[in-house]
Parts: sequence; C-alpha cells; structure tokens
Amino acid sequence: MTVDPAIVRPPGPWTHRMVAANGGRFHVAVTGPDDADAPLVVLLHGFPQLWWAWRHQLVALGEAGFRAAAMDLRGYGASDKPPGAYDLPTLTADVAGVIRSLGASSAVVVGQGLGGQVAWTLPSLDARAVRAIGVLGAPHPLHLVAAGRAAAPTRTLLRLAQFQVPWFPERAMTRGDLVARLLDAWSAPGWSCPDVDLYTQAARLPFAAHSQMEQLRWLVRSRPRPDGRRFLELVEQPVSVPVLSLHGRLDGNLPPRACRRDGAMVSASYRRVLVDGAGHFLPEEAPEEVTQLLLTWLRSLPLD
Repeated sequence: MTVDPAIVRPPGPWTHRMVAANGGRFHVAVTGPDDADAPLVVLLHGFPQLWWAWRHQLVALGEAGFRAAAMDLRGYGASDKPPGAYDLPTLTADVAGVIRSLGASSAVVVGQGLGGQVAWTLPSLDARAVRAIGVLGAPHPLHLVAAGRAAAPTRTLLRLAQFQVPWFPERAMTRGDLVARLLDAWSAPGWSCPDVDLYTQAARLPFAAHSQMEQLRWLVRSRPRPDGRRFLELVEQPVSVPVLSLHGRLDGNLPPRACRRDGAMVSASYRRVLVDGAGHFLPEEAPEEVTQLLLTWLRSLPLD
C-alpha cells in the first residue's frame, strides 16, 4: 500500500520547514512572527500521532505573538526515520538541535504523551535549551514505570507488553486498525478522533511504524540495561524550570494518579490541572481549554 508523503504536510495558516538537527532532518510547522526575538514555543506530539495534533494551539499561539513550532519527532510524519537511536536521550537531543536550528538559544517546550517524556528530560540533559516545560498526560520519567505498575489499567500494561514482540505490532499499524483502536481506547468515552485516517496513513509511511514501536520498546527494555540506568541517574535531579502539568481525568492510558508525585521532582514553580471530560489526547479532545491554559501559563512566565 503506497501512501502519499504529502498527507502529513497539509496546507494551512502555518509554514512547513525541514530543519537540520542532531545529524537528521526534522519537519516543523511554524506560526507567529518571523522574529528571532519572539519567544519560541516548541510543541511535541505523542504516540501514535504527529505534529497535526497541535494544530489548534499552533494557530492560537502564533496569533498571540509567540513563535510556535509543532515538530514531528524522529520516526514520525515528515521527519527522518533512521534505523536506530530511538532512546529518550537521542529524542531530547533532536529537540534541542531543532530549537537552535530555528535560531533560538532556548524555548518553552510542551509535550503530550511521549512528547511529554522528552519535555521532562530536556532540563536534565540540555538545561540551556529550555526555559519552561509543559507536560500533558505524561508522568515524570522516574515515576513512569512505578506509576504504570501501580496506576495503569490492566489493558494498558498488556498492550505495552504486546508492543515488545517484534513485527506483529508494526503489522497491526500498517495493515490493521491498531492506530484507530489506540485513539479510541486512550481517549474519553464518546470522543471520536476526527483525523483517525490521517494518523493511520501516517503510520503506514515507510519505516514509520517500526520507528515508533522502537521508542516504546526502549522505554521498557532499557530499564535494566546500562543505558537505561544512566538515563534515570541523569533525570534524578529536580527540574529547575517552571512546569505546567495537564492531565485528562478520563485518560485511558495513564490515569491522573500516575502523576500525583511529579511536583516533588520540580524545584521551580509547578502547576497541575486536571481537565474534566477529556482523555489522553488533550490538545484535540479539549482544544479550547488546553489553548487557554497554555496561553495563561505562558503569559505568566518571564520570557522577555
């Protein structure tokens, strides 16, 4: 089945750019003033989506005077999909490199799901690149496994275990309806993703499904390995930049209690908000509320 690569770069009130960073090329959709002095906000999607998940906030942030960039992570959308290096330190270095390629020395980084894990990691691995972080439906990396075991629904744990099996999950993404099933299972009851076909087709781009599964496999398989232990040591220190944490009360992947101890990992200001009636995919399930929460928080930060 052939998928047109242009499907992941639809036209709109944004500019599509390919930028070089960390030895690869990454796609970003950019809005806002063409001014290097304007505060940069980088938006990171989660699995199994792409930059498009942030389209509502991308436009609103640009209209509010921020320079906003929604990025396709390594392995997604129009970004590079190399055969390896899908660990969190590499994904974090990708984002830091994109920030600098966009002409900024630092940015506010906001991530959902897997993108939230990258956002949490940035202050520990490249503190100069980040001014504040927002995380949506994403526990701190130190708490992710422990919180998952204690708080995750059984079906989430079973699905994560199934993802560790080679090739079969990829086949379910490229030839089956796994993407649609995940969007349904992790969202609030009654919400139907309007762009399920886009995300399904994007997962069928060459090498996309395998790249995305490798990221999820690293989260599990790295824990007992030296690289995983080194990573956890790096993120042990409290985050020293402001943090906004949003979580849907009806998140079908990880419920809000999975993030209840995250404030202890932040030495700067920390704000946590639970969003009623929404699940895991907050930027799309509650676009207006998420946009307003982000704008209010961003305007409270010393970004000048």
